[in-house]
Amino acid sequence: MPHPELKDEQLVLIIREKDKELYSELMQRYQTKLIHYLRKFIKSNDELEDVLQEVFIKVYRNIFDFDADKKFSPWIYRIAHNEAINYLKKHSKDGISLEDQEWEIVDKKIDIKEDVENKLLKPKIEQGLAVLKDKYREPLILYFFEQKTYEEISDIMRLPVNTVGTLIARGKIKLKQYLQKELYDKFPK
Repeated sequence: MPHPELKDEQLVLIIREKDKELYSELMQRYQTKLIHYLRKFIKSNDELEDVLQEVFIKVYRNIFDFDADKKFSPWIYRIAHNEAINYLKKHSKDGISLEDQEWEIVDKKIDIKEDVENKLLKPKIEQGLAVLKDKYREPLILYFFEQKTYEEISDIMRLPVNTVGTLIARGKIKLKQYLQKELYDKFPK
């Protein structure tokens, strides 16, 4: 029976102390979210399922290492993030790269007025993200695509909050410069 009234952190404590069967509820809460996040790195459904399964195995094995005084979401996203990076490193020899990934903008803060503009910009944004250094790309993905706060990104990436803010600001500048150059080259004055 689901327990929507319980926060993730409370559910973790119950799983640790009383009822390991409730772990399936924790998995249900995060399955769709993590699939959406991992899809940014992994195209193949089979591979994505394998990585997701590995994430849930690691979460289960390390559930006693989680600090229940902190938020659970950044902790599980950190594990998913690490698994996605490990997957990319392992398969980079196979020709899989971030340039091959599709990026779906889900951030409500981005106001793209018309669908036409979105369709024109989307491939350029994807290319721009692909050429950014990881240190800029990863926080931008978490902020704009996964709608994580600076604090959550700080926990996920194990960086100070100020550093996260700086990386996002610099990443946005670099992405904007890339887009301006691409658009200028396409439509010179």
